[in-house]
Amino acid sequence: MKGAAEHTESEPSMELSSLLHDLHLSPSSSSEKPLPSASLPPITELLSRLQEKLIGSSSDAETSSLIGRVELLFQTADPHWLFSPASSNRDGGWAELQVAYSSVVSALIGCAALPLCEDDSASLPASAYHGIPTRAAAVCSALTALLGTLGNVGGQSGVLLSVCPPVCVFSVTHFQDRPWTSPASRAAARSLQEALLRAGRWRDSAHLLTGDEENRGMLGEILDVLQPQLSKDVWTRCEAVKFVFAWTLLQVTRPSLSPHLSRLLPPSLLLNDHYRPENCMLGVHCLHHIVLNTTPADLRQFNRAEVVYEAFFKHLYTSEAAVMQAVLPGLLDLLAVLEKPPSSLGPSPSHRKPCRHDDVLRLMLTHMEAENKVALRRVYAAALPPYVDRMGVAVCRHLRRLERVVLGYLEVRDSPEETSRLKMLEVLEKSIRTAWPRMACRVDVLLRCLLKLLLDVSVDSGLSDSVRQQLTNQTSLCIKLLDGCSHGDVQRLLEQIDSSCCSPEVLCCLATVTTRTGR
Repeated sequence: MKGAAEHTESEPSMELSSLLHDLHLSPSSSSEKPLPSASLPPITELLSRLQEKLIGSSSDAETSSLIGRVELLFQTADPHWLFSPASSNRDGGWAELQVAYSSVVSALIGCAALPLCEDDSASLPASAYHGIPTRAAAVCSALTALLGTLGNVGGQSGVLLSVCPPVCVFSVTHFQDRPWTSPASRAAARSLQEALLRAGRWRDSAHLLTGDEENRGMLGEILDVLQPQLSKDVWTRCEAVKFVFAWTLLQVTRPSLSPHLSRLLPPSLLLNDHYRPENCMLGVHCLHHIVLNTTPADLRQFNRAEVVYEAFFKHLYTSEAAVMQAVLPGLLDLLAVLEKPPSSLGPSPSHRKPCRHDDVLRLMLTHMEAENKVALRRVYAAALPPYVDRMGVAVCRHLRRLERVVLGYLEVRDSPEETSRLKMLEVLEKSIRTAWPRMACRVDVLLRCLLKLLLDVSVDSGLSDSVRQQLTNQTSLCIKLLDGCSHGDVQRLLEQIDSSCCSPEVLCCLATVTTRTGR
């Protein structure tokens, strides 16, 4: 047993001695006795040679072998030797040590670098990333070993803070489900991220980025790593950088986002302005996150909010349903930053001048009236109720166009969930409650449409019972509200209906309209 233990303990020493010999560093002895730290060369010299070897390796096999030996070095070498400056000048020695580790970490990461796209016209095929997941997993394992040893040293050391930004960017690049990753490489990248959090005593990724009074945040340094790849002419060449940037931004919330707004806003606008829908949507999500997590004063400074408004507004002309679905909620939140909601203004006509809310709603209704794509109709219908809510009584300026949209959408089936019809009934309900004095003249047209809807729903065998009940209840409510704002005219009109043309369910529903609702 004793001999076996001695043999196991000697293997790391032999490996280190062999590595030093291969790198032409003394000592060259192959003795099985542990090498004393005093007889070892400075760690900065070893790291410098390792960097040269990693950069100059000529084959995958050589690179893989070298990464494995680096991992073993970080796992087994004396931590005191690994993280002690060689220079007698302590400040200069620590700086040299940090530069050495940063360089070797960059060389390791470079072993799994992604190929660059020729231009921004298309993404690279999956075959272009052949071999990347395997190399990335090996690099993750070596970096995890380094962070494990650093974590045992304790605290946020200078070496840890210097290697943290590129390591974080590398782990985020590879733990997402992308064409250049595999299940094994994603698991290794997640382990690397966890090792980074443990080493720096960070609670989670958001804490790593923003920090607190005890632990320093690394957002600024991570943006320094990403910045060269986020310029206008370069960002489309690397497929990963946009996802890493978006992940980083979406981790940062108020109040930590505002100090970095000048660096986070331009890349988000670049993504938003791109012609490819997937990049455009990513940019919209980033801009919406900025709007939600930046103080209105900071967002209005330097006309930033105006710039974001123009970036959002131009997407109202798109035919991509996914882009429109992301833009409309973001635009509604941004409008609250740019101006007071029309519903909060006083009754004086001078306070009801048209504003950006009117511009957006007018354009939405214009497009909704002519839209025939089911996906876009659903997106518009889902987004319309909050806009009508925000407008308040100012929706009166748009009632004619809104009426045409509501009537048009209620006439068209949207099976099986009938989301568009349900949302339009919600819009009609809000409009009647808010603008009831203007509804009396529209009772005939609206009532005819609602009665037709009740008949269609009662005979539609494709609807589930729950959807049918929702449509019936919401339609009945709208009829009761119309009756209330028309002083009972609806009840008099209902008395003229030929009961032989209606099903018992419809007659039962109409019978509930017996009392006037309050205005």
